[in-house]
Amino acid sequence: MSSGRSSLLRRVFRGAVTAVTALAFTVQVSAEVIAVKSAVVRAQDDAFVVDAEFDFSLTAPLEEALTRGTPLYFVLETEATRSRSYWFDERVPSPSFVRRLTFSPLTNAYRVDTGRSVGSAQTYATLADALRQVRLVRGRTLFEKRELRSGERYEVSLRLKLDTTQLPKPLQVNTLVSREWTLTSDWYRVVLTP
Repeated sequence: MSSGRSSLLRRVFRGAVTAVTALAFTVQVSAEVIAVKSAVVRAQDDAFVVDAEFDFSLTAPLEEALTRGTPLYFVLETEATRSRSYWFDERVPSPSFVRRLTFSPLTNAYRVDTGRSVGSAQTYATLADALRQVRLVRGRTLFEKRELRSGERYEVSLRLKLDTTQLPKPLQVNTLVSREWTLTSDWYRVVLTP
C-alpha cells in the first residue's frame, strides 16, 4: 500500500473517530427536563404577576451534592416582547427570580430562600417538601401596568433552570460532560393583552 493512500486512510479514520466522539458528547450533555405544568400572567393591583408550576426531581448527583453542602440555585427567567409590523420586536425589561435550595446536616433540614425579603427562607423536613416550594411560583411581579401599552399584544416567555454557574468550579466541569448535572425547562409562552 502506498504511503499516500495509508495517510489518507489515517485522516479518514481520525475524522470518523472525531465525528463519533462529538456526537456522543452532544447526546450526553443534553439537559434533564423540567416540565412546565402551568403558567399564567395576571393583573394584580398596579402590576402584572406570574403564577407558575413546574415538575422535576433532582438527579442522584445533584441530590448528593446538595446533601454534602452545595447550594443549588434555580432561576426563573422571563422575557416579554411586543411584535411590531415594520421594526424589530420591542423587548420589555423583565426580571429573573432566584430560589436557593440548601441542606443543613446540623438540623437535618432543607431550606429554600425565595429572595422576596430578608429572612424569607423557609425550612422543610424533607427534600420533597422543599422541592415543592421551588417548583411553585406565586404572585411574582413581572412589570408595572404603566410599562405596557394598553390594547397591544405581548408575548411573555418563561423558563426555570438550575443555574450551573453558581456551582463550585470542580462541579461545573461535570455539567459539560453529563446531563445529570443540568436541569432546564423549555421556554413557555403566554400571550398578554393589557
